[in-house]
Amino acid sequence: MVEKSRMGTVPPGTRVEQLLYAKKLYDSAFHPDTGDKMNVIGRMSFQVPGGMIITGFMLQFYRTIPAVVFWQWVNQSFNALVNYTNRNAASPTSVRQMAVSYVTATTAAVATAVGMNTLTKRAPPLVGRWVPFAAVAAANCVNIPMMRQQELIQGICVKDRNHNEIGHSRRAAAIGITQVVISRITMAAPGMILLPVIMERLEKLHCMKRIQVLHAPLQVLLSGCFLIFMVPVACGLFPQKWYQLFIPHLVLLSTLSLVSLTCLVSRRREGGAGREASVQGQAPVSLNAGPLDPR
Repeated sequence: MVEKSRMGTVPPGTRVEQLLYAKKLYDSAFHPDTGDKMNVIGRMSFQVPGGMIITGFMLQFYRTIPAVVFWQWVNQSFNALVNYTNRNAASPTSVRQMAVSYVTATTAAVATAVGMNTLTKRAPPLVGRWVPFAAVAAANCVNIPMMRQQELIQGICVKDRNHNEIGHSRRAAAIGITQVVISRITMAAPGMILLPVIMERLEKLHCMKRIQVLHAPLQVLLSGCFLIFMVPVACGLFPQKWYQLFIPHLVLLSTLSLVSLTCLVSRRREGGAGREASVQGQAPVSLNAGPLDPR
């Protein structure tokens, strides 16, 4: 139906809703560059069912070295397949490059997880639960650039607003790959950071101590709840069609966020100093010479 509509031969009686639904199915299953049908596990639509299982088990089995190594290997195998399936077809990747990328990312993830597990043995239990996220973030920073290194070497095709090709750019490739890394880490961050906090509290309950066999399925289910929201958020974090006009907007937003955070920290420190001075029986010290700002 999608291909016929592109050729202008839509079957009579076809509703707009049917076309939109057909396009949604088509976009989720076929590669945008080559038009080839993608394998099921590598599709972005498989991120929730596939990611929730792997994330849940990574967060559950983080205490022993063999479990850490096994689940980090499973996760990197899954990530490698996703990266290959959603690769930029205009910059083909050789089998050797894919193998090097896979081995490097798996080594980085395992080394980070095992190393941090060793370093956090005396730390609070919650810190140890965050080790899988650190390993996942480190591996993403290695896996994606390695898998798409041809784009960094040769550059990617750059077009103007009228879709006319104007050349190749390595800088555009670096920006695009950086955005992919950020979006992948953003996709995993809420679940892998907040879920350990939730489980740390739940496991102290008497009823949870009696059903320890259900801890892993519960983490899988909760991971799915996070990914249901975070997969579309992460995929929509950056525009698919990127223009240079986006740079000042991104810089402006980053600057405003940094200024707001700095002001918030300064106010909290000032307030803390005032409370401390009041407790000691002294007048709070104000940084403003004039009257307090009513805001």
